[in-house]
Amino acid sequence: MVSENNFPTAAGLASSAAGFAALVRAVADLYELPQSMEHLSEIARQGSGSACRSLLGGYVAWDMGAAEDGSDSRARLVAPRSHWPEMRAIILVASAEKKDVGSTAGMQATVRTSALAQTRFRDVVPREMVAMEAAIGKRDFAEFGRIAMRESNNFHACCLDTQPPIFYLTDVSRAAIRAVEEINGGAGEVVAAYTFDAGPNAVIYHEAVNEKRVAGVFKKFLGEKEGWSGERGQSIKISDGEGPVDEKTAETLKSGISRVILTEVGEGPVRTEEHLIDQTGEPVR
Repeated sequence: MVSENNFPTAAGLASSAAGFAALVRAVADLYELPQSMEHLSEIARQGSGSACRSLLGGYVAWDMGAAEDGSDSRARLVAPRSHWPEMRAIILVASAEKKDVGSTAGMQATVRTSALAQTRFRDVVPREMVAMEAAIGKRDFAEFGRIAMRESNNFHACCLDTQPPIFYLTDVSRAAIRAVEEINGGAGEVVAAYTFDAGPNAVIYHEAVNEKRVAGVFKKFLGEKEGWSGERGQSIKISDGEGPVDEKTAETLKSGISRVILTEVGEGPVRTEEHLIDQTGEPVR
């Protein structure tokens, strides 16, 4: 079996989710399994929790379920990609190196030792899930952004509350947060939203209509980094004038970001006839 990513592995960018989602879809296609993607997500979740969401395209929720053994915990489609196709994301890769603390081990430690995490699981996450689904339903980016940033901060507060504390964010990560806050401050509204998974790399959401006001700002001082060469990257116009990101923040990002990844809401795994192994079982490259 051969699995390849075109983005950093084990660096907080859901590489394991992508891999296990692709694996489950491939096995389902091979054996022509009749189960829906929602049911197959229960299997993908056992390899990597987030993989259950990756099986479905568009905007997807991961429901906890009611069974004590978690057997009915699965993904659920909130809205198809066509509901809000204008959503865009720019990923600032601060580190492509493998994390010191993996996602699974880190979450297990947080569940075991963090008092804040218990409040998060019991009160915060259920409330924010309802609010986020409502924001997506209304295509309300400002509310979507506020929830995404608040959720990211709450998650990393729980990481810091873990014993021993888990430090996923770096000075470069915090510079990305400052940059988003400065962009929003300059715009007078929420036009950009950051979120961080279990790693230092920033995922910054914005709508297509604000591409210049968000991605164009980052391109201004990160334009020499890898990732702008595609059709979308070349079409992004650099933001005019000074600011809104201050010089110190821009310099921290310029020295700390290795590449950018431009992406958007997409579909789940798709069937392909491309093979990564030959007829003898050896990798083709």
